[in-house]
Amino acid sequence: MAQASEIKASARPRAGTGGARAARREGRVPAVVYGDAREPENVTVDYAELVKLVARGKFLSTVFNLEVDGKTTRVIPREVQVDPVKDLPVHVDFQRIGAEGRIRVNVPVKFIHENLSPGLKRGGVLNIVRHEVEVICPADAIPAQFEFSLEGLEIGRSIHISAVKMPEGVRPTITNRDFTVATIAGHRVEEEVKPAAEAAVAEGAVPAEGAAAAAAAPAGDAAKAAAGKEGAAKAPAAKPAAKAADKGKK
Repeated sequence: MAQASEIKASARPRAGTGGARAARREGRVPAVVYGDAREPENVTVDYAELVKLVARGKFLSTVFNLEVDGKTTRVIPREVQVDPVKDLPVHVDFQRIGAEGRIRVNVPVKFIHENLSPGLKRGGVLNIVRHEVEVICPADAIPAQFEFSLEGLEIGRSIHISAVKMPEGVRPTITNRDFTVATIAGHRVEEEVKPAAEAAVAEGAVPAEGAAAAAAAPAGDAAKAAAGKEGAAKAPAAKPAAKAADKGKK
């Protein structure tokens, strides 16, 4: 379960953009504390300390004891706004947690026993559908993570939320279906397609130039045959004309 950590803050007298910019110039990050049926409170936190806490991981699922000028309040971060260029925090929203309060939080998932999955051994791929699961739980009993075993899973199998046992008092926000957390997908290997010319040659097809030459050869033979027939037809007709000329001379 997640343990409460300490973070110190100072009251911010000036609200709005001007006050936020002034706080950043002093090396602090503006923040707001709200919830638990109380008025919002503008505060600032140390920039270097906040960067370390965010870099540690699980910042948005960690309960903090926020100390503001000597007064401690249990809170949980709800949003961290970052600079679009530097990707560093510029504002934080904290939500107060009342006594015996229940909160909505995202819990990370972890997959174990990958070496015991026949599907992964045969080249399958673990396709993670949800890296986090949103749950409603007591503020002082936030699960650190949910572990899902991959033992015995073949290609095509799915891992659902029912595969993990929720701690007492913890339930997912989605309750109307047994939703999927991950699947074991097959590894697709795309075969190389041979060029069309190579495929045609492999199948015994005649290349385009060869086909044209082959088509031209029968055409030439046909022309020669036609010319021969025409010459043969004209030759017999010339003989009677020659005989008639000889008779006239006699």
